[in-house]
Amino acid sequence: MQRDSHDPVPQAAHAELLDFTGDDGTPRSITERHSITERRDDVAERTGVEISSTVLGQGKRTGQVPFYTGEAPGYTSILDVCTQLDQTVPRHILLSPDISPSLSTQDREFLQHKGVFTMPEKNTCTELLRVYFHHIHPIMPIVDVKILLNFNQGIQTKEWNLLLLWSMFFAAANFVDESIWLLEGYSSRKEMKIAMYSRAKCMYDNGGETDKVVLIQSALLMGFWHSKRDGHAQPWYWIGVAISLCQILGLHRDPDSAKINSAFPDRRRPIWRRLWWSCFFRDRWLSLTLGRPLRITLDDCDQPMPSAADLLSDVAELPASITSAYIPNDLPQLADYWLVLIKLSKLLGEVLALNFKPLGACPTFQQFDSLKTDLLRFRIPGRPGPGHEQSRLAAFYLYHLQLHYQASLITFYRPYITRIPEQLPPTHVEEWQHEIRSQLDLAALQSNSILNDLVRERLLSFACPMTPSLLVPAMHIHLLNCKSADALTRRVGFNKLELCMMVMEELQETYAAAAVYRGVFLGAINELHPHLFVGSTLQNSNVADPSTSRVESPEASAMLPTVSDDVLNALLDETSFLDFWDSFNDTGNGMLY
Repeated sequence: MQRDSHDPVPQAAHAELLDFTGDDGTPRSITERHSITERRDDVAERTGVEISSTVLGQGKRTGQVPFYTGEAPGYTSILDVCTQLDQTVPRHILLSPDISPSLSTQDREFLQHKGVFTMPEKNTCTELLRVYFHHIHPIMPIVDVKILLNFNQGIQTKEWNLLLLWSMFFAAANFVDESIWLLEGYSSRKEMKIAMYSRAKCMYDNGGETDKVVLIQSALLMGFWHSKRDGHAQPWYWIGVAISLCQILGLHRDPDSAKINSAFPDRRRPIWRRLWWSCFFRDRWLSLTLGRPLRITLDDCDQPMPSAADLLSDVAELPASITSAYIPNDLPQLADYWLVLIKLSKLLGEVLALNFKPLGACPTFQQFDSLKTDLLRFRIPGRPGPGHEQSRLAAFYLYHLQLHYQASLITFYRPYITRIPEQLPPTHVEEWQHEIRSQLDLAALQSNSILNDLVRERLLSFACPMTPSLLVPAMHIHLLNCKSADALTRRVGFNKLELCMMVMEELQETYAAAAVYRGVFLGAINELHPHLFVGSTLQNSNVADPSTSRVESPEASAMLPTVSDDVLNALLDETSFLDFWDSFNDTGNGMLY
């Protein structure tokens, strides 16, 4: 029981270790070890033969495990030699399943000790699954809803993939009522999330899972975790794992790119598209919020864009009783919103590629203007007209989509406060920069208008892990306006920032990231106007007369993260943008995204 789930023996190394020792740890004889090595070599050779015969259409068995042979100049170029010039060989094939080694007694005892076989109460499981498909599935539809058919038979650990189940429970814990985590004996929502993430990660590291689709799904869900106690396993790490596994499986490529791949079952295609484009969505937005390079290059990908039918086809196979209990009634509308979000994420990727390449040349005015046109032509769906009901959940996700759009606009315009694109006539520079600043202020104002609607309609309870970071671009613009030499502009800037700070204060009840963001901005405000620092939010009446400001107590100040000079400099520097995102990662004691 001394092995820690955060520092596991790698699965491959663990398997080889078992080859040379028995279940009881006793070393095998030299003869036994030699025999095992020969058998392993035979299995590897047979796998190579099966790959060749399947690619060349000579396979006699129907496979079950997806395998991607890769592209030229990989080893599959050898197989191209064996075909006619006008023939193309499939890159996506199905191989015979491996016989997964069973867990050793020691591993099972370790997993038992970590609690992965101890299920929550049935009512808790029911509620966790319900909120998962209402709050996580619409924005990251990576799980086949037919998983609910298993639950209809009751929670039996042998019928569930525990890695996927604990990952789903972890992501869903953000949305359950207080009564749920109290029922399970937790003192807080945070404690419940920590416990469920710990079990999911323990299964990932020690459960011997070989299904790469399940590994991708769980990695995407654990990508909502961020804590300094688990330094390497941050959102960027988990999304990198998911993307790498997708590329190993070939999810970035269209199985039918050369010709219809009849050997590849149609039922796999929708979930593959959903998985790949969910990875793409997270890659683009984490690249923005963490200030990291884009991992996915679309020039390497030809996986078709998903359709609404991809999200709805598996729902059609559920009994009506399960659908009504777990699936949102307006999932078709939510599916449309998700598709718009994916298209917007493609535009965000273009913005990041154009504006934030450390070694890239300054964009030309033509490049700037072309992308600006694409952004301004992009359309977010409107609210349904009179007579068309919209659920509160759908209303929130429409507002959330609008927040993504305004954040994208700010990200696009922000560098040009100080940067001048090449080939812009000098006589137009002043007018052009004024227009840039106006567009930034407008996008930040629109963000505040959306927040006001969310507050007025009492929809903040639907906020998801990505919500706090969507407020930061607008808050940054408001903060820069607080530096204005004009007193009225400063007052208006503080007034707009106040609403964002109040919303962050509300969100920090669930998401520690919101507390960190809010603490950083409080530190920046204090740097600009030391007498204006207040306990919870800014006060409009105090802007004109700092002497009347309500100064927060030492106890409240102690709860805020320590804000470094680097963070403050990045926030207040008009020439920086992504630097201040990066600085957030080293602030505070850890976050749960």
